[in-house]
Amino acid sequence: MSAAFAHNETTTPLPPRATAWLWRPWYAKLWWTAIPVWWLGMAASTRIPALESFYDSAMAGFLNVLFFPMTALVVLNVGYVQQWLAQFPVAAEGSPLSDEAAELVADLEAENMRALEAFKARTDIYDPRSGGLFIGNPLNPQNPHHRF
Repeated sequence: MSAAFAHNETTTPLPPRATAWLWRPWYAKLWWTAIPVWWLGMAASTRIPALESFYDSAMAGFLNVLFFPMTALVVLNVGYVQQWLAQFPVAAEGSPLSDEAAELVADLEAENMRALEAFKARTDIYDPRSGGLFIGNPLNPQNPHHRF
């Protein structure tokens, strides 16, 4: 019977809860409470002239961005995303390459560099190996001595 309740000892840690970052800190509660107050004040500004002059100002435009709910969501989620990404293993952990594998990688890199150099030679207008693209070639339409 006890075997049915045995737990695996190598359990992965649970991902962090977003609510710990979005609502628990005091500044998050203050921010989420201020958002509806701000937008209710904006709605009231259509009827109250004193509020209307404030909500039409440039400062109110900046505060609109500050009290936009998506702004609060993105800013408060920064800590959550950092904690969530920290739980993934680091990619640098591993064994070094063997001598044969390191030699193969070096050969592939050299072959890649040769291919890129050949590509550059065919497409660079300032390289004489580019043929008709070369700026000094009289067949190039950009050459001042080009004849139609």
